[in-house]
Amino acid sequence: MAELHIIGQIIGASGFPQSSLFCKWGVHTGGAWRLLSGLREGQTQVDFPQTGEMAYWSQPVDLHYTTKGLQGWPKLHVQVWHQDSFGRCELYGYGYCHIPSSPGHHRLQCVTWRPLGSWQEQLAQMFVGGGPQLRSPDLIYSGADRYRLHTVAMGVVEVELGIILRHFDRYGIES
Repeated sequence: MAELHIIGQIIGASGFPQSSLFCKWGVHTGGAWRLLSGLREGQTQVDFPQTGEMAYWSQPVDLHYTTKGLQGWPKLHVQVWHQDSFGRCELYGYGYCHIPSSPGHHRLQCVTWRPLGSWQEQLAQMFVGGGPQLRSPDLIYSGADRYRLHTVAMGVVEVELGIILRHFDRYGIES
């Protein structure tokens, strides 16, 4: 079987309204893919930057997959959260990016967005916090009903990955 190694890190995030951010992340694949080693999902620590607007996490990512086909190539999905001084957590954005299919070192910028909600929800969010969230996180990367959402752009998550492909040539795929 063909093998894919993903080794790297989720560096951090910038461009969000406030700092004190953390990230929940995961990798989604199709049915032909099997995880041999590594964690499919995780969460970073909260970073409250003293200078600048970049929140640094340096969250390691180390995954080893096998596959019999290309359908369902892995996608990295992220949720960026803000933690306030009272320890309350508020969703700041969803995003996803495709794992590169070419071997080598890659630096990705994963843009994020959040659901906008009605004007009543926006007003409540200003005074109480919180805000609308997706009922099913699958919408982040599936796109089936995502086009019907009203969203607002948020910040960017920076990811650095090293990709190693093995035995893909046996299946007619040149790397």
